[in-house]
Amino acid sequence: MLSIYNTLTGEKEPFHSLKPKSVRMYVCGVTVYDYCHIGHARSALVFDVIRRYLEYSGYQVIFVKNFTDVDDKIIKRANEQGVSCDTITAKYIQAYYDDMGKLGIRRAPTDIEPKATEHMAEIIELVSTLIQKGLAYQVAGDVYFQVDKYPAYGRLSKRKLEDLQAGARVEVDERKRHPMDFALWKSSKPGEPSWDSPWGAGRPGWHIECSAMSMKHLGETFDIHGGGMDLIFPHHENEIAQSCGATGKEFARYWIHNGFVQINQEKMSKSLGNFFTIREIFEKSEWPEAEAGEVLRYFLLGTHYRSPLDFSDQSLQEAKNALDGFYDLFQRLREPEQRTTCDDELVSTVDRARMAYSQPLDDDFNTPMALAVIQTLRGNVNRLLERGVSTESRQRARAAFREFGNVLGLFQLDKWRFHLTVELAGVARASGRALGADLKIRISLTDSEIEGKVSERNEARKQKDFKKADEIRQSLASPGIVIEDKPDGTSRWKR
Repeated sequence: MLSIYNTLTGEKEPFHSLKPKSVRMYVCGVTVYDYCHIGHARSALVFDVIRRYLEYSGYQVIFVKNFTDVDDKIIKRANEQGVSCDTITAKYIQAYYDDMGKLGIRRAPTDIEPKATEHMAEIIELVSTLIQKGLAYQVAGDVYFQVDKYPAYGRLSKRKLEDLQAGARVEVDERKRHPMDFALWKSSKPGEPSWDSPWGAGRPGWHIECSAMSMKHLGETFDIHGGGMDLIFPHHENEIAQSCGATGKEFARYWIHNGFVQINQEKMSKSLGNFFTIREIFEKSEWPEAEAGEVLRYFLLGTHYRSPLDFSDQSLQEAKNALDGFYDLFQRLREPEQRTTCDDELVSTVDRARMAYSQPLDDDFNTPMALAVIQTLRGNVNRLLERGVSTESRQRARAAFREFGNVLGLFQLDKWRFHLTVELAGVARASGRALGADLKIRISLTDSEIEGKVSERNEARKQKDFKKADEIRQSLASPGIVIEDKPDGTSRWKR
Protein backbone atom coordinates (compact mmCIF):
# COMPACT_ATOMS: atom_id res chain seq x y z
CA MET A 1 0.00 0.00 0.00
CA LEU A 2 1.26 3.48 -0.87
CA SER A 3 2.45 5.65 2.01
CA ILE A 4 3.46 9.31 1.71
CA TYR A 5 5.40 11.61 4.01
CA ASN A 6 2.94 14.40 4.78
CA THR A 7 4.62 17.70 5.65
CA LEU A 8 1.42 18.79 7.39
CA THR A 9 1.60 16.03 10.01
CA GLY A 10 5.34 15.42 9.88
CA GLU A 11 4.73 11.69 9.46
CA LYS A 12 4.61 9.03 6.79
CA GLU A 13 0.94 8.11 6.28
CA PRO A 14 -1.03 5.53 4.27
CA PHE A 15 -2.44 7.22 1.19
CA HIS A 16 -6.22 7.28 0.86
CA SER A 17 -7.63 9.39 -1.95
CA LEU A 18 -10.92 11.21 -1.53
CA LYS A 19 -12.40 9.21 -4.40
CA PRO A 20 -11.41 5.58 -5.04
CA LYS A 21 -8.69 5.26 -7.71
CA SER A 22 -8.82 8.97 -8.44
CA VAL A 23 -6.24 11.57 -7.39
CA ARG A 24 -6.52 15.34 -7.63
CA MET A 25 -3.10 16.94 -7.41
CA TYR A 26 -1.86 20.55 -7.50
CA VAL A 27 1.80 21.55 -7.86
CA CYS A 28 3.10 25.11 -7.63
CA GLY A 29 4.76 26.06 -10.89
CA VAL A 30 7.27 28.73 -11.82
CA THR A 31 7.15 32.51 -11.97
CA VAL A 32 7.86 33.15 -15.64
CA TYR A 33 10.46 35.93 -15.74
CA ASP A 34 13.65 33.92 -16.41
CA TYR A 35 14.96 30.55 -17.56
CA CYS A 36 14.46 27.54 -15.30
CA HIS A 37 17.38 26.28 -13.22
CA ILE A 38 18.36 22.84 -11.95
CA GLY A 39 16.20 23.31 -8.84
CA HIS A 40 13.14 23.79 -11.05
CA ALA A 41 14.16 20.67 -12.94
CA ARG A 42 14.24 18.62 -9.75
CA SER A 43 10.83 19.78 -8.58
CA ALA A 44 9.24 19.21 -11.98
CA LEU A 45 10.77 15.74 -12.22
CA VAL A 46 9.73 14.72 -8.70
CA PHE A 47 6.08 15.44 -9.33
CA ASP A 48 6.23 14.05 -12.86
CA VAL A 49 7.39 10.72 -11.41
CA ILE A 50 4.81 10.84 -8.61
CA ARG A 51 2.10 11.38 -11.18
CA ARG A 52 3.48 8.57 -13.38
CA TYR A 53 3.61 6.14 -10.46
CA LEU A 54 0.08 6.94 -9.34
CA GLU A 55 -1.10 6.18 -12.88
CA TYR A 56 1.03 2.99 -12.93
CA SER A 57 -0.72 2.01 -9.69
CA GLY A 58 -4.14 2.35 -11.32
CA TYR A 59 -5.17 5.87 -10.30
CA GLN A 60 -6.75 8.39 -12.62
CA VAL A 61 -4.78 11.57 -11.95
CA ILE A 62 -6.05 15.11 -12.46
CA PHE A 63 -2.79 17.05 -12.41
CA VAL A 64 -2.72 20.86 -12.16
CA LYS A 65 0.44 23.00 -12.28
CA ASN A 66 0.22 26.77 -12.54
CA PHE A 67 2.21 29.63 -14.03
CA THR A 68 2.61 32.83 -12.03
CA ASP A 69 2.42 35.39 -14.83
CA VAL A 70 1.94 38.61 -12.85
CA ASP A 71 4.58 39.47 -10.25
CA ASP A 72 7.05 42.18 -9.19
CA LYS A 73 9.93 40.31 -10.86
CA ILE A 74 8.05 40.08 -14.15
CA ILE A 75 7.23 43.80 -14.05
CA LYS A 76 10.85 44.65 -13.29
CA ARG A 77 12.16 42.49 -16.16
CA ALA A 78 9.64 44.01 -18.58
CA ASN A 79 10.65 47.55 -17.58
CA GLU A 80 14.35 46.69 -17.94
CA GLN A 81 13.80 45.41 -21.48
CA GLY A 82 11.24 48.01 -22.48
CA VAL A 83 8.61 45.43 -23.41
CA SER A 84 5.21 44.40 -22.08
CA CYS A 85 4.74 41.89 -19.28
CA ASP A 86 2.89 39.66 -21.75
CA THR A 87 6.00 39.55 -23.94
CA ILE A 88 8.14 38.46 -21.00
CA THR A 89 5.74 35.79 -19.77
CA ALA A 90 5.12 34.37 -23.27
CA LYS A 91 8.87 34.04 -23.84
CA TYR A 92 9.58 32.23 -20.60
CA ILE A 93 6.50 30.01 -20.69
CA GLN A 94 7.73 28.71 -24.05
CA ALA A 95 11.24 28.38 -22.62
CA TYR A 96 9.77 26.35 -19.75
CA TYR A 97 8.07 23.97 -22.19
CA ASP A 98 11.27 23.63 -24.21
CA ASP A 99 13.43 22.86 -21.16
CA MET A 100 10.98 20.46 -19.55
CA GLY A 101 10.42 18.73 -22.88
CA LYS A 102 14.14 17.91 -23.01
CA LEU A 103 13.81 16.37 -19.56
CA GLY A 104 10.82 14.27 -20.61
CA ILE A 105 8.42 16.04 -18.24
CA ARG A 106 5.06 14.88 -19.49
CA ARG A 107 2.34 17.07 -20.86
CA ALA A 108 -1.03 15.74 -21.89
CA PRO A 109 -4.31 17.21 -23.16
CA THR A 110 -5.95 16.48 -19.81
CA ASP A 111 -3.34 18.50 -17.92
CA ILE A 112 -4.35 21.88 -16.61
CA GLU A 113 -1.69 24.57 -16.48
CA PRO A 114 -3.55 27.72 -15.42
CA LYS A 115 -2.20 31.26 -15.45
CA ALA A 116 -2.93 33.77 -12.70
CA THR A 117 -4.03 36.42 -15.20
CA GLU A 118 -6.74 34.08 -16.50
CA HIS A 119 -8.33 33.69 -13.05
CA MET A 120 -8.91 37.23 -11.85
CA ALA A 121 -12.64 36.66 -11.34
CA GLU A 122 -11.97 33.70 -9.03
CA ILE A 123 -9.22 35.60 -7.17
CA ILE A 124 -11.43 38.66 -6.58
CA GLU A 125 -14.30 36.45 -5.41
CA LEU A 126 -12.03 34.65 -2.92
CA VAL A 127 -10.66 37.92 -1.55
CA SER A 128 -14.21 39.25 -1.16
CA THR A 129 -15.21 36.13 0.78
CA LEU A 130 -12.29 36.58 3.18
CA ILE A 131 -13.27 40.22 3.81
CA GLN A 132 -16.89 39.23 4.43
CA LYS A 133 -15.78 36.60 6.96
CA GLY A 134 -13.69 39.12 8.86
CA LEU A 135 -10.40 37.41 7.94
CA ALA A 136 -9.13 40.21 5.69
CA TYR A 137 -9.22 44.00 5.72
CA GLN A 138 -8.75 46.82 3.26
CA VAL A 139 -6.20 49.59 3.60
CA ALA A 140 -6.67 52.15 0.81
CA GLY A 141 -6.46 50.04 -2.35
CA ASP A 142 -4.67 47.10 -0.68
CA VAL A 143 -6.23 44.07 1.02
CA TYR A 144 -4.44 42.02 3.71
CA PHE A 145 -5.15 38.67 5.34
CA GLN A 146 -5.17 39.04 9.13
CA VAL A 147 -3.20 36.06 10.40
CA ASP A 148 -4.24 36.31 14.05
CA LYS A 149 -7.84 35.70 12.95
CA TYR A 150 -6.80 32.20 11.85
CA PRO A 151 -5.75 30.35 15.04
CA ALA A 152 -4.16 27.42 13.19
CA TYR A 153 -1.66 29.64 11.38
CA GLY A 154 1.78 27.97 11.37
CA ARG A 155 0.64 24.34 11.47
CA LEU A 156 2.34 23.40 8.17
CA SER A 157 5.70 25.03 8.92
CA LYS A 158 5.50 24.21 12.66
CA ARG A 159 5.99 27.89 13.55
CA LYS A 160 4.21 29.83 16.29
CA LEU A 161 2.70 33.18 15.44
CA GLU A 162 4.17 34.85 18.52
CA ASP A 163 7.67 33.73 17.48
CA LEU A 164 7.12 35.05 13.99
CA GLN A 165 5.95 38.37 15.39
CA ALA A 166 9.01 38.64 17.63
CA GLY A 167 11.27 38.08 14.65
CA ALA A 168 9.50 40.52 12.34
CA ARG A 169 11.57 43.43 11.07
CA VAL A 170 10.77 46.91 12.39
CA GLU A 171 10.30 48.33 8.89
CA VAL A 172 7.21 46.17 8.29
CA ASP A 173 4.30 48.14 6.78
CA GLU A 174 2.75 50.01 9.71
CA ARG A 175 -0.66 49.87 8.07
CA LYS A 176 -0.85 46.16 8.89
CA ARG A 177 -2.73 45.03 11.99
CA HIS A 178 -0.15 42.28 12.54
CA PRO A 179 3.44 42.20 11.21
CA MET A 180 2.82 38.83 9.50
CA ASP A 181 -0.36 39.87 7.68
CA PHE A 182 0.12 39.24 3.95
CA ALA A 183 -1.23 40.92 0.83
CA LEU A 184 -4.22 39.44 -0.97
CA TRP A 185 -4.62 42.39 -3.35
CA LYS A 186 -2.16 45.15 -4.25
CA SER A 187 -3.16 48.55 -5.59
CA SER A 188 -1.58 49.31 -8.92
CA LYS A 189 1.28 51.75 -9.46
CA PRO A 190 1.65 53.85 -12.63
CA GLY A 191 2.66 51.71 -15.59
CA GLU A 192 1.92 48.37 -13.89
CA PRO A 193 -0.62 45.86 -15.22
CA SER A 194 -3.87 46.09 -13.30
CA TRP A 195 -7.41 44.73 -13.11
CA ASP A 196 -10.56 46.36 -11.80
CA SER A 197 -11.77 45.22 -8.38
CA PRO A 198 -14.08 46.41 -5.57
CA TRP A 199 -10.95 47.93 -3.92
CA GLY A 200 -9.75 49.76 -7.02
CA ALA A 201 -7.39 48.87 -9.86
CA GLY A 202 -4.69 46.44 -8.82
CA ARG A 203 -3.34 42.91 -9.01
CA PRO A 204 -3.33 39.84 -6.75
CA GLY A 205 -0.76 38.94 -4.16
CA TRP A 206 1.32 35.84 -4.83
CA HIS A 207 -0.35 33.46 -2.39
CA ILE A 208 -3.99 34.05 -3.27
CA GLU A 209 -3.63 33.00 -6.90
CA CYS A 210 -2.76 29.38 -6.07
CA SER A 211 -5.72 29.02 -3.72
CA ALA A 212 -8.09 30.41 -6.34
CA MET A 213 -6.73 28.31 -9.20
CA SER A 214 -6.46 25.04 -7.30
CA MET A 215 -10.00 25.28 -5.89
CA LYS A 216 -11.42 26.19 -9.30
CA HIS A 217 -9.91 23.15 -11.02
CA LEU A 218 -9.82 20.61 -8.17
CA GLY A 219 -12.48 21.68 -5.68
CA GLU A 220 -12.32 23.11 -2.18
CA THR A 221 -10.59 19.98 -0.86
CA PHE A 222 -8.25 17.82 -2.93
CA ASP A 223 -5.72 15.06 -2.39
CA ILE A 224 -2.15 16.29 -2.91
CA HIS A 225 -0.46 19.69 -2.93
CA GLY A 226 3.23 19.84 -3.82
CA GLY A 227 6.23 22.05 -4.37
CA GLY A 228 9.77 22.70 -3.21
CA MET A 229 10.69 22.95 0.47
CA ASP A 230 11.29 26.67 0.02
CA LEU A 231 7.52 27.08 -0.47
CA ILE A 232 6.50 25.63 2.90
CA PHE A 233 6.75 29.07 4.48
CA PRO A 234 5.30 31.50 3.77
CA HIS A 235 3.64 30.49 0.50
CA HIS A 236 1.97 27.20 1.41
CA GLU A 237 1.33 28.29 4.98
CA ASN A 238 -0.55 31.29 3.64
CA GLU A 239 -2.42 29.18 1.11
CA ILE A 240 -3.75 27.00 3.92
CA ALA A 241 -4.81 29.98 6.04
CA GLN A 242 -6.72 31.78 3.29
CA SER A 243 -8.24 28.63 1.75
CA CYS A 244 -9.39 26.99 4.97
CA GLY A 245 -10.50 30.37 6.30
CA ALA A 246 -12.67 30.96 3.24
CA THR A 247 -14.26 27.51 3.01
CA GLY A 248 -14.15 26.17 6.56
CA LYS A 249 -12.85 22.91 5.07
CA GLU A 250 -9.48 21.19 4.87
CA PHE A 251 -7.61 22.46 1.79
CA ALA A 252 -5.19 19.70 0.71
CA ARG A 253 -4.92 16.39 2.56
CA TYR A 254 -1.30 15.50 1.75
CA TRP A 255 1.51 18.04 1.38
CA ILE A 256 4.63 16.86 -0.48
CA HIS A 257 7.85 18.90 -0.69
CA ASN A 258 11.09 18.13 -2.50
CA GLY A 259 14.52 18.99 -1.12
CA PHE A 260 17.02 21.60 -2.28
CA VAL A 261 19.74 21.27 -4.91
CA GLN A 262 23.34 22.02 -3.94
CA ILE A 263 26.30 22.58 -6.27
CA ASN A 264 29.44 20.81 -5.07
CA GLN A 265 27.94 20.76 -1.55
CA GLU A 266 27.17 24.48 -1.56
CA LYS A 267 23.74 26.05 -1.80
CA MET A 268 23.01 27.07 -5.37
CA SER A 269 22.86 30.84 -5.78
CA LYS A 270 23.72 33.47 -8.36
CA SER A 271 25.92 35.31 -5.84
CA LEU A 272 28.20 32.26 -5.48
CA GLY A 273 28.46 31.85 -9.23
CA ASN A 274 27.21 28.25 -9.08
CA PHE A 275 23.79 28.87 -10.58
CA PHE A 276 22.98 26.65 -13.58
CA THR A 277 19.97 26.87 -15.84
CA ILE A 278 18.63 23.73 -17.47
CA ARG A 279 19.52 24.97 -20.93
CA GLU A 280 23.11 25.69 -19.84
CA ILE A 281 23.46 22.09 -18.75
CA PHE A 282 22.19 20.85 -22.11
CA GLU A 283 24.34 23.32 -24.06
CA LYS A 284 27.50 22.19 -22.25
CA SER A 285 26.67 18.50 -22.59
CA GLU A 286 28.58 16.51 -25.22
CA TRP A 287 25.77 13.97 -25.39
CA PRO A 288 22.81 14.09 -27.78
CA GLU A 289 19.83 15.95 -26.35
CA ALA A 290 17.62 12.90 -25.77
CA GLU A 291 20.44 11.06 -23.99
CA ALA A 292 21.37 14.11 -21.92
CA GLY A 293 17.75 14.32 -20.79
CA GLU A 294 17.80 10.71 -19.56
CA VAL A 295 21.17 11.22 -17.89
CA LEU A 296 19.86 14.23 -15.97
CA ARG A 297 16.71 12.33 -14.98
CA TYR A 298 18.72 9.31 -13.80
CA PHE A 299 20.98 11.56 -11.74
CA LEU A 300 18.06 13.42 -10.13
CA LEU A 301 16.27 10.16 -9.30
CA GLY A 302 19.34 8.74 -7.59
CA THR A 303 18.58 10.75 -4.42
CA HIS A 304 15.34 10.50 -2.45
CA TYR A 305 13.15 13.47 -3.31
CA ARG A 306 13.04 14.82 0.27
CA SER A 307 16.83 14.79 0.70
CA PRO A 308 19.22 17.52 -0.45
CA LEU A 309 20.83 16.73 -3.78
CA ASP A 310 24.41 17.61 -4.71
CA PHE A 311 24.91 18.44 -8.38
CA SER A 312 28.31 17.98 -10.03
CA ASP A 313 29.82 17.00 -13.37
CA GLN A 314 31.11 13.79 -11.79
CA SER A 315 27.59 12.85 -10.67
CA LEU A 316 26.28 13.33 -14.19
CA GLN A 317 29.07 11.18 -15.61
CA GLU A 318 28.27 8.44 -13.09
CA ALA A 319 24.64 8.57 -14.20
CA LYS A 320 25.75 8.29 -17.83
CA ASN A 321 27.93 5.28 -16.99
CA ALA A 322 25.00 3.55 -15.30
CA LEU A 323 22.74 4.19 -18.29
CA ASP A 324 25.48 2.92 -20.62
CA GLY A 325 25.26 -0.37 -18.75
CA PHE A 326 21.52 -0.59 -19.31
CA TYR A 327 21.66 0.30 -22.98
CA ASP A 328 24.49 -2.16 -23.51
CA LEU A 329 22.11 -4.83 -22.19
CA PHE A 330 19.26 -3.60 -24.40
CA GLN A 331 21.58 -3.92 -27.37
CA ARG A 332 22.33 -7.53 -26.45
CA LEU A 333 18.62 -8.23 -26.05
CA ARG A 334 18.11 -7.26 -29.70
CA GLU A 335 20.38 -10.05 -30.86
CA PRO A 336 18.54 -13.21 -32.06
CA GLU A 337 19.13 -16.38 -30.09
CA GLN A 338 17.59 -19.81 -30.58
CA ARG A 339 18.79 -21.47 -27.37
CA THR A 340 16.09 -21.58 -24.70
CA THR A 341 18.14 -22.83 -21.76
CA CYS A 342 17.03 -20.09 -19.37
CA ASP A 343 13.65 -18.94 -20.67
CA ASP A 344 11.66 -20.09 -17.64
CA GLU A 345 14.24 -18.65 -15.27
CA LEU A 346 14.14 -15.30 -17.06
CA VAL A 347 10.35 -15.13 -16.80
CA SER A 348 10.45 -15.79 -13.06
CA THR A 349 13.30 -13.29 -12.64
CA VAL A 350 11.27 -10.55 -14.35
CA ASP A 351 8.17 -11.43 -12.32
CA ARG A 352 10.10 -11.18 -9.05
CA ALA A 353 11.54 -7.85 -10.13
CA ARG A 354 8.06 -6.55 -10.92
CA MET A 355 6.90 -7.36 -7.39
CA ALA A 356 10.04 -5.86 -5.85
CA TYR A 357 9.89 -2.73 -7.99
CA SER A 358 6.69 -1.35 -6.47
CA GLN A 359 7.77 -1.82 -2.86
CA PRO A 360 10.19 1.13 -2.62
CA LEU A 361 7.94 3.37 -4.70
CA ASP A 362 5.05 2.56 -2.37
CA ASP A 363 7.32 3.70 0.46
CA ASP A 364 7.15 7.48 -0.15
CA PHE A 365 8.30 7.24 -3.79
CA ASN A 366 11.80 5.92 -3.00
CA THR A 367 13.33 6.17 -6.48
CA PRO A 368 16.93 5.28 -5.45
CA MET A 369 15.75 1.91 -4.16
CA ALA A 370 13.59 1.40 -7.27
CA LEU A 371 16.68 2.02 -9.40
CA ALA A 372 18.55 -0.53 -7.29
CA VAL A 373 15.88 -3.13 -8.10
CA ILE A 374 16.29 -2.43 -11.82
CA GLN A 375 20.08 -2.60 -11.52
CA THR A 376 19.76 -6.03 -9.90
CA LEU A 377 17.48 -7.14 -12.73
CA ARG A 378 20.05 -5.92 -15.26
CA GLY A 379 22.76 -8.05 -13.68
CA ASN A 380 20.52 -11.12 -13.53
CA VAL A 381 19.44 -10.79 -17.17
CA ASN A 382 23.04 -10.35 -18.32
CA ARG A 383 24.00 -13.61 -16.61
CA LEU A 384 21.06 -15.48 -18.11
CA LEU A 385 21.94 -14.26 -21.60
CA GLU A 386 25.31 -15.94 -21.31
CA ARG A 387 23.56 -19.27 -20.79
CA GLY A 388 20.99 -18.84 -23.57
CA VAL A 389 17.65 -17.03 -23.86
CA SER A 390 15.25 -17.18 -26.82
CA THR A 391 14.39 -14.17 -28.96
CA GLU A 392 10.86 -14.10 -27.56
CA SER A 393 12.10 -14.02 -23.98
CA ARG A 394 14.64 -11.34 -24.85
CA GLN A 395 11.80 -9.19 -26.13
CA ARG A 396 9.86 -9.84 -22.94
CA ALA A 397 12.82 -8.71 -20.86
CA ARG A 398 13.21 -5.51 -22.88
CA ALA A 399 9.49 -4.82 -22.45
CA ALA A 400 9.88 -5.15 -18.68
CA PHE A 401 12.68 -2.58 -18.61
CA ARG A 402 10.55 -0.23 -20.70
CA GLU A 403 7.62 -0.76 -18.31
CA PHE A 404 9.67 0.00 -15.20
CA GLY A 405 11.51 2.81 -16.93
CA ASN A 406 8.33 4.48 -18.13
CA VAL A 407 7.44 5.29 -14.51
CA LEU A 408 10.79 7.03 -14.12
CA GLY A 409 11.02 8.42 -17.66
CA LEU A 410 13.99 6.18 -18.50
CA PHE A 411 14.98 3.41 -20.96
CA GLN A 412 12.69 4.61 -23.76
CA LEU A 413 15.35 5.37 -26.40
CA ASP A 414 16.10 2.98 -29.26
CA LYS A 415 19.46 4.56 -30.07
CA TRP A 416 22.15 5.33 -27.52
CA ARG A 417 25.64 6.67 -28.13
CA PHE A 418 28.35 5.33 -25.85
CA HIS A 419 31.45 7.24 -24.80
CA LEU A 420 34.90 6.38 -23.58
CA THR A 421 37.32 8.78 -21.93
CA VAL A 422 40.98 7.89 -22.47
CA GLU A 423 43.38 9.36 -19.91
CA LEU A 424 46.82 9.84 -21.50
CA ALA A 425 49.65 9.40 -19.00
CA GLY A 426 53.00 11.09 -19.52
CA VAL A 427 53.24 12.52 -22.99
CA ALA A 428 50.71 11.83 -25.73
CA ARG A 429 50.84 12.51 -29.40
CA ALA A 430 47.93 13.76 -31.44
CA SER A 431 48.17 15.10 -34.95
CA GLY A 432 51.95 14.83 -34.70
CA ARG A 433 52.19 17.19 -31.71
CA ALA A 434 53.22 16.40 -28.13
CA LEU A 435 50.47 17.13 -25.61
CA GLY A 436 50.47 17.44 -21.83
CA ALA A 437 49.72 14.72 -19.33
CA ASP A 438 46.34 16.19 -18.44
CA LEU A 439 44.92 15.67 -21.93
CA LYS A 440 41.62 13.79 -22.19
CA ILE A 441 40.42 12.47 -25.52
CA ARG A 442 36.72 11.83 -25.91
CA ILE A 443 36.19 8.96 -28.36
CA SER A 444 32.69 8.07 -29.43
CA LEU A 445 31.30 5.72 -32.06
CA THR A 446 27.66 5.35 -32.96
CA ASP A 447 25.98 1.95 -33.02
CA SER A 448 25.66 2.06 -36.81
CA GLU A 449 29.38 2.81 -37.21
CA ILE A 450 30.32 -0.13 -35.01
CA GLU A 451 27.88 -2.48 -36.74
CA GLY A 452 29.34 -1.46 -40.10
CA LYS A 453 32.82 -2.36 -38.88
CA VAL A 454 31.59 -5.71 -37.50
CA SER A 455 29.89 -6.53 -40.81
CA GLU A 456 33.10 -5.67 -42.64
CA ARG A 457 35.02 -7.95 -40.31
CA ASN A 458 32.55 -10.80 -40.77
CA GLU A 459 33.00 -10.51 -44.53
CA ALA A 460 36.79 -10.56 -44.14
CA ARG A 461 36.54 -13.74 -42.06
CA LYS A 462 34.40 -15.37 -44.75
CA GLN A 463 37.09 -14.51 -47.31
CA LYS A 464 39.70 -15.92 -44.89
CA ASP A 465 41.37 -12.50 -44.74
CA PHE A 466 42.25 -12.93 -41.09
CA LYS A 467 44.82 -10.13 -41.12
CA LYS A 468 42.13 -7.59 -42.02
CA ALA A 469 39.73 -9.13 -39.49
CA ASP A 470 42.34 -8.71 -36.74
CA GLU A 471 43.03 -5.13 -37.80
CA ILE A 472 39.33 -4.29 -37.53
CA ARG A 473 39.15 -5.96 -34.11
CA GLN A 474 42.12 -3.87 -32.93
CA SER A 475 40.66 -0.65 -34.34
CA LEU A 476 37.48 -1.24 -32.36
CA ALA A 477 39.38 -2.26 -29.22
CA SER A 478 40.97 1.21 -28.93
CA PRO A 479 37.63 2.94 -28.21
CA GLY A 480 36.62 0.09 -25.91
CA ILE A 481 34.54 -2.10 -28.26
CA VAL A 482 34.85 -5.84 -27.57
CA ILE A 483 34.13 -8.31 -30.39
CA GLU A 484 32.80 -11.75 -29.40
CA ASP A 485 32.88 -14.41 -32.13
CA LYS A 486 29.95 -16.84 -32.04
CA PRO A 487 30.03 -20.52 -33.08
CA ASP A 488 27.88 -19.88 -36.15
CA GLY A 489 30.61 -17.68 -37.67
CA THR A 490 29.00 -14.31 -36.89
CA SER A 491 30.10 -11.82 -34.25
CA ARG A 492 28.50 -9.63 -31.66
CA TRP A 493 29.92 -6.60 -29.94
CA LYS A 494 29.66 -4.80 -26.67
CA ARG A 495 31.26 -1.82 -25.01
